Amino acid sequence: MAPEKRLQPHIMCGVGDVARYAFLPGDPQRVERIASHFDEARKVGDYRGYVTYTGEAGGVGISACSTGIGCPSAAIVVEELMRIGVETFIRVGTTGSLQPGLDSGDIVVATAAVRGEGTSRSYVPVEYPAAASLDVTLALLDAAEEFGVKVHPGIVLSTDAYYGGNEEALRTYGAANVLSIEMEASTIFPLATLRGKRAGAIMVVDG
Repeated sequence: MAPEKRLQPHIMCGVGDVARYAFLPGDPQRVERIASHFDEARKVGDYRGYVTYTGEAGGVGISACSTGIGCPSAAIVVEELMRIGVETFIRVGTTGSLQPGLDSGDIVVATAAVRGEGTSRSYVPVEYPAAASLDVTLALLDAAEEFGVKVHPGIVLSTDAYYGGNEEALRTYGAANVLSIEMEASTIFPLATLRGKRAGAIMVVDG
């Protein structure tokens, strides 16, 4: 009898279920939309809101797994995907503009993130930078240019609060040329760095 595959407790996937590269949308429904562009995509996990698909794109193995909303949930997904073989993470989703020239439909590629949330502080002190991997960031910028979309590279702000944001703090970050606000990147980036993996983020402005 073959040994039972050990599944990760939250995403319910094991070794062999995922590829080395993974997209990380927040919304489970977006996973299915992403997977529709894969070759021969298959669902490999669906548990507690964490939906995972794996397939190929251009002959390269790739997965997509929903993280839910916020850094605590994203950290669970990244930790468990790392344990079963993912090495490169790309956060995809939406972001809110903090700049007057950043319009709905524009694309933001995050080069780094302000750690305005609490999860990453459980890993390293707040002085530790939340920087995206350079090679992943450059690849995302090249891809955006290839598709002819308007792209803005720069720093984003990650926060724990979707509602009830501190308006004065947002104005301060905007004045400091922080491009936009979102809820996951500032944990995904340092967690990948700490574990010797790679991470980047590409998001569409939705307001």
